[in-house]
Amino acid sequence: MSRAIHLTITTPSSVLVDRADVVSVRAEDESGGFGILPGHADFLTVLPASVVRWRSPDQAEHFCVVGGGVLTVTGGRDVSLACRQGTVGDDLGALEADVATMRAADTDADRRARTEQLRLHAHAVRQLMRYLRPGQTANAEAMLGEAMGEEAS
Repeated sequence: MSRAIHLTITTPSSVLVDRADVVSVRAEDESGGFGILPGHADFLTVLPASVVRWRSPDQAEHFCVVGGGVLTVTGGRDVSLACRQGTVGDDLGALEADVATMRAADTDADRRARTEQLRLHAHAVRQLMRYLRPGQTANAEAMLGEAMGEEAS
Protein backbone atom coordinates (compact mmCIF):
# COMPACT_ATOMS: atom_id res chain seq x y z
CA MET A 1 0.00 0.00 0.00
CA SER A 2 1.27 3.44 -0.91
CA ARG A 3 1.96 5.79 1.97
CA ALA A 4 0.77 8.86 0.04
CA ILE A 5 -2.57 10.36 -0.91
CA HIS A 6 -3.34 11.77 -4.34
CA LEU A 7 -5.22 15.04 -3.67
CA THR A 8 -7.14 16.83 -6.40
CA ILE A 9 -9.08 20.06 -5.81
CA THR A 10 -10.98 21.43 -8.80
CA THR A 11 -13.38 24.23 -9.64
CA PRO A 12 -15.52 24.34 -12.78
CA SER A 13 -12.83 26.40 -14.49
CA SER A 14 -9.50 25.13 -13.14
CA VAL A 15 -7.50 22.54 -11.23
CA LEU A 16 -6.32 24.21 -8.02
CA VAL A 17 -4.36 21.28 -6.55
CA ASP A 18 -3.14 18.03 -8.11
CA ARG A 19 -0.57 16.42 -5.83
CA ALA A 20 0.29 12.74 -5.48
CA ASP A 21 2.56 13.09 -2.44
CA VAL A 22 0.14 14.22 0.30
CA VAL A 23 0.64 12.66 3.73
CA SER A 24 -2.68 13.72 5.34
CA VAL A 25 -5.77 15.84 4.65
CA ARG A 26 -7.99 17.74 7.10
CA ALA A 27 -11.40 19.19 6.27
CA GLU A 28 -14.73 19.89 7.90
CA ASP A 29 -18.30 19.14 6.96
CA GLU A 30 -21.56 19.93 8.76
CA SER A 31 -20.83 17.28 11.43
CA GLY A 32 -17.38 18.71 12.27
CA GLY A 33 -13.73 18.35 11.37
CA PHE A 34 -12.17 15.10 10.15
CA GLY A 35 -8.84 13.78 8.92
CA ILE A 36 -7.89 11.47 6.07
CA LEU A 37 -4.78 9.28 6.04
CA PRO A 38 -3.62 6.75 3.43
CA GLY A 39 -5.83 3.65 3.53
CA HIS A 40 -8.96 5.59 4.58
CA ALA A 41 -12.28 3.91 3.83
CA ASP A 42 -14.25 5.13 0.82
CA PHE A 43 -16.04 8.28 1.82
CA LEU A 44 -18.34 10.96 0.40
CA THR A 45 -19.33 14.21 2.10
CA VAL A 46 -20.51 17.73 1.33
CA LEU A 47 -18.29 20.55 2.57
CA PRO A 48 -19.53 24.05 3.46
CA ALA A 49 -17.34 27.10 2.87
CA SER A 50 -14.20 26.12 4.81
CA VAL A 51 -10.44 25.69 4.76
CA VAL A 52 -9.00 22.35 3.60
CA ARG A 53 -5.49 21.54 4.91
CA TRP A 54 -2.94 19.00 3.81
CA ARG A 55 0.59 18.03 4.73
CA SER A 56 3.35 17.27 2.25
CA PRO A 57 6.15 14.72 2.95
CA ASP A 58 8.36 17.48 4.43
CA GLN A 59 5.52 18.12 6.98
CA ALA A 60 4.78 21.56 5.47
CA GLU A 61 1.12 22.46 5.83
CA HIS A 62 -0.78 23.83 2.82
CA PHE A 63 -4.23 25.41 2.68
CA CYS A 64 -7.10 25.93 0.27
CA VAL A 65 -10.27 27.84 1.02
CA VAL A 66 -13.27 26.30 -0.75
CA GLY A 67 -16.71 27.79 -1.27
CA GLY A 68 -18.52 24.54 -0.55
CA GLY A 69 -18.06 21.35 -2.47
CA VAL A 70 -18.15 17.56 -2.58
CA LEU A 71 -15.22 15.56 -1.19
CA THR A 72 -14.71 11.90 -2.09
CA VAL A 73 -12.18 9.32 -0.95
CA THR A 74 -11.77 6.27 -3.19
CA GLY A 75 -9.46 3.31 -2.88
CA GLY A 76 -7.91 4.62 0.31
CA ARG A 77 -5.59 6.81 -1.76
CA ASP A 78 -7.48 9.20 -4.04
CA VAL A 79 -9.05 12.28 -2.44
CA SER A 80 -11.01 14.51 -4.83
CA LEU A 81 -12.74 17.75 -3.99
CA ALA A 82 -15.01 19.48 -6.51
CA CYS A 83 -15.94 22.97 -5.36
CA ARG A 84 -17.68 26.05 -6.75
CA GLN A 85 -14.77 28.34 -5.99
CA GLY A 86 -11.46 28.05 -4.21
CA THR A 87 -8.21 29.80 -3.41
CA VAL A 88 -4.88 28.16 -2.54
CA GLY A 89 -2.63 30.03 -0.13
CA ASP A 90 -0.20 29.81 2.77
CA ASP A 91 -1.63 32.60 4.96
CA LEU A 92 -4.20 30.81 7.12
CA GLY A 93 -5.49 34.05 8.66
CA ALA A 94 -6.30 35.59 5.29
CA LEU A 95 -7.93 32.37 4.08
CA GLU A 96 -10.10 32.13 7.21
CA ALA A 97 -11.21 35.72 6.55
CA ASP A 98 -12.19 34.61 3.03
CA VAL A 99 -14.24 31.77 4.55
CA ALA A 100 -16.03 34.22 6.86
CA THR A 101 -16.83 36.42 3.85
CA MET A 102 -18.17 33.43 1.88
CA ARG A 103 -20.33 32.30 4.79
CA ALA A 104 -21.71 35.82 5.28
CA ALA A 105 -22.56 36.01 1.57
CA ASP A 106 -24.33 32.63 1.77
CA THR A 107 -26.30 33.77 4.82
CA ASP A 108 -27.29 37.01 3.07
CA ALA A 109 -28.41 35.12 -0.05
CA ASP A 110 -30.50 32.76 2.11
CA ARG A 111 -32.11 35.71 3.89
CA ARG A 112 -32.97 37.42 0.58
CA ALA A 113 -34.47 34.18 -0.76
CA ARG A 114 -36.66 33.77 2.35
CA THR A 115 -37.83 37.38 2.07
CA GLU A 116 -38.74 36.90 -1.58
CA GLN A 117 -40.53 33.65 -0.76
CA LEU A 118 -42.64 35.41 1.89
CA ARG A 119 -43.45 38.23 -0.54
CA LEU A 120 -44.59 35.77 -3.21
CA HIS A 121 -46.64 33.81 -0.66
CA ALA A 122 -48.43 36.98 0.52
CA HIS A 123 -49.13 37.94 -3.09
CA ALA A 124 -50.60 34.48 -3.80
CA VAL A 125 -52.83 34.70 -0.71
CA ARG A 126 -54.08 38.13 -1.81
CA GLN A 127 -54.89 36.79 -5.28
CA LEU A 128 -56.81 33.87 -3.76
CA MET A 129 -58.76 36.22 -1.51
CA ARG A 130 -59.70 38.42 -4.49
CA TYR A 131 -60.86 35.38 -6.42
CA LEU A 132 -62.81 33.71 -3.59
CA ARG A 133 -64.41 36.84 -2.12
CA PRO A 134 -64.44 39.62 -4.69
CA GLY A 135 -66.47 42.10 -2.56
CA GLN A 136 -64.69 41.61 0.78
CA THR A 137 -61.01 41.87 -0.06
CA ALA A 138 -60.18 45.40 1.15
CA ASN A 139 -60.52 44.64 4.89
CA ALA A 140 -58.90 41.21 4.54
CA GLU A 141 -55.95 42.64 2.58
CA ALA A 142 -55.39 45.28 5.29
CA MET A 143 -55.34 42.55 7.96
CA LEU A 144 -52.94 40.43 5.88
CA GLY A 145 -50.67 43.43 5.32
CA GLU A 146 -50.55 44.07 9.08
CA ALA A 147 -49.71 40.39 9.72
CA MET A 148 -46.87 40.58 7.16
CA GLY A 149 -45.57 43.87 8.64
CA GLU A 150 -46.61 46.03 5.70
CA GLU A 151 -48.34 49.38 5.62
CA ALA A 152 -52.06 49.28 4.80
CA SER A 153 -52.77 50.84 1.42
